[in-house]
Amino acid sequence: MRYEQLIYIILAGVMLIFGGISVFYYMKALQNNVRIDQVHSQEKEDFHFVLIPQETDNDYWRLVEKGAREAEEELGVAVEYNGPKKTSVSEHIEWIEKAVAAKVDGIITQGLDEETFAPVINQAIDKGIPVITIDTDAASSKRSAYVGTDNYQAGFLAGQALIQDTGGQANVGIITGSFEARNMQLRVQGFRDAVKNAPGVKILDVRASNITRIQAAEKADEMLSKYSEMDAFFGTSALDSYGIASTVQQRGRTNGVYIIAFDTLPETIELIRDGIIDATVVQKPYKMGYESVRLLTQIGRGKTVEPIHHTGTDILRREDLTRKEPSPEESEGPS
Repeated sequence: MRYEQLIYIILAGVMLIFGGISVFYYMKALQNNVRIDQVHSQEKEDFHFVLIPQETDNDYWRLVEKGAREAEEELGVAVEYNGPKKTSVSEHIEWIEKAVAAKVDGIITQGLDEETFAPVINQAIDKGIPVITIDTDAASSKRSAYVGTDNYQAGFLAGQALIQDTGGQANVGIITGSFEARNMQLRVQGFRDAVKNAPGVKILDVRASNITRIQAAEKADEMLSKYSEMDAFFGTSALDSYGIASTVQQRGRTNGVYIIAFDTLPETIELIRDGIIDATVVQKPYKMGYESVRLLTQIGRGKTVEPIHHTGTDILRREDLTRKEPSPEESEGPS
C-alpha cells in the first residue's frame, strides 16, 4: 500500500513540474508576442517625413501643416515642419538638400521655380527618397506625385466669376504674389484665358507683390493712381487680396471697385462679410497636407500612387456665407 502511494506521489510531482514548465513557456510566448507587436507598432512609426513650405510663418501653410499633423497622428508617422520663414528660393532649396542629406523617408515641398527645383527633387528621387510636390507642381521633375490646386483652373474660375459678377464690364488690375512662381503664373494665365472672349473686360496692368500685404497695397495704390478707369482687381494670393482691400478702403472706393481674392483665411472671410471683397477662390490646404502625408506613407509601404491629386477649388461669395465660418477641413485657404 505504501509502495502504491509513493508511486502516486511521484507521478503527481512529475505532472506538477511539467505543468509548471508549460505555463512558464506559455507566458514567455505571450511576452514575446507582445514584444513582436510592439516592434511592429514601432516600425509603423519609423517613417520620418519633412514638410518644407514656402513660408513657415504663413497662415496658409499652417493650415497645410494642420492637415499633415492629423495624418501624422492617424498613420503613426513623424512629420517635421521646417523651411524658410519668408519666401526665399535659395533657402528653400537648402532645406530640401538638408532633408536629402538627413536621409528622411519622404519630402513634401513646392516646385516654385520648376527649372530650379527639378534638379534637387531629382537628386532626392535618385537617392531613393520619394518627393510629393504640393500647392505648386514641378511636372518636369521625377517627383512621385503632385497634391494641390489645379492653378490654371483656379485662375480660370476667378475670371469666370468676375465676368458673371460685373456683367462682363470691368477694367482689371492683377496683383500676383510673384512673376517667377509657377502657381502664380498659371493663375494669371487661367484668368487671362477666361476673360479674353469678354470684350467688356480689359486687363490694364499686372504687378507683383513679393507675397507681402504692404507691397500689394502699394501696387494697388499705384494702379489706381495711374488708371482712373480701373474698377476691378484680382489678387492671386490671400496677402495680395488683403493689400488691395486695404488700399480700396483707404481711398473710400469700397462700393466702386470689384475685388476677387484667393483663399478663405479668417481675414478674407471678414472682408467678404463686410462687402469689401466680393468673391474668393477657395483652396483646400488642409486637405493638401493630409493627402501628401497619406501618399508618402503608401509609397513607404511599397504601394504605387497616382501622379496627380487635385484637391479642388470653388468660388465663395457673400451670399454663400453662414454665420459659422468654414472650417479648415471643409473649405480653406495663402499660396
